Amino acid sequence: MSALSASQTRAIVQRDANAPASIRSHEPSPNQQCQTSLNVGSTERKVSTLGGAALILTGLSRGSLSGLLLSMAGGSLLYRGLSGHCYAYQALGINTDDHTDKSVIPAQSGTKVDLSVTVNRPIDELYSFWRNLENLPDTMRHLKSVESLDGNRSRWVAEGPMGVTIEWEAETFNEREPELIAWRSLPGSQVDTTGSIRFKELENGRGTAVTVSLKYDPPGGKVGSAIAWLMGGDAEQQIDEDLRRFKSRLEAGEIPTIEGQSSGRR
Repeated sequence: MSALSASQTRAIVQRDANAPASIRSHEPSPNQQCQTSLNVGSTERKVSTLGGAALILTGLSRGSLSGLLLSMAGGSLLYRGLSGHCYAYQALGINTDDHTDKSVIPAQSGTKVDLSVTVNRPIDELYSFWRNLENLPDTMRHLKSVESLDGNRSRWVAEGPMGVTIEWEAETFNEREPELIAWRSLPGSQVDTTGSIRFKELENGRGTAVTVSLKYDPPGGKVGSAIAWLMGGDAEQQIDEDLRRFKSRLEAGEIPTIEGQSSGRR
């Protein structure tokens, strides 16, 4: 699917901004789960994400009414790119989604993060806590909920940049108790991701080494990853904080406030 022309993109943004109330009333708030289906192709999502972020930054820099309107238009375009859903397309019955049935992110695509922490708890206890996926929002700040479905499938809901709610389904495709859990998103998800968590018991009662490896292709691809950074969403920092929260939760039974502190990785 080829990218839309500049005039077509402007027309789509205008239709989104002027969509009837009957359509706009269905747009999910940041506190609601995103139940809309994908109807925007990958190339359009990248263009929308980049263009929307640029409009927001430009509008905020102006500090005027026209700048505010520009930022609002950029927000609509950014939502379109991150969520993969366009309300104007929905009203017109258009679907340009070109998502193929892939479950593995190509080698040269996406963003990869590898982080470790040492937790002074038995390996079996840590494995059991993580294996119960519904525990994860307690220690992962960006996660709003994780729901276990049938078999090894689960539904994840997270808060992305600019408060946009992102939802995807995943499957646990590899498991070796109590050492390894590996997962990947299912085809058609708003986020392509694959990852694993490994547990290794240390000698002389020094606890358990926990290593998270995560590779993901955010909405908008590498462009989306860069925009997330511009908007304050550093994925590596977030995962590092999540691991520290996991460590505190399991060692002390509580989660301290750690935002703004240095990582202090072990």
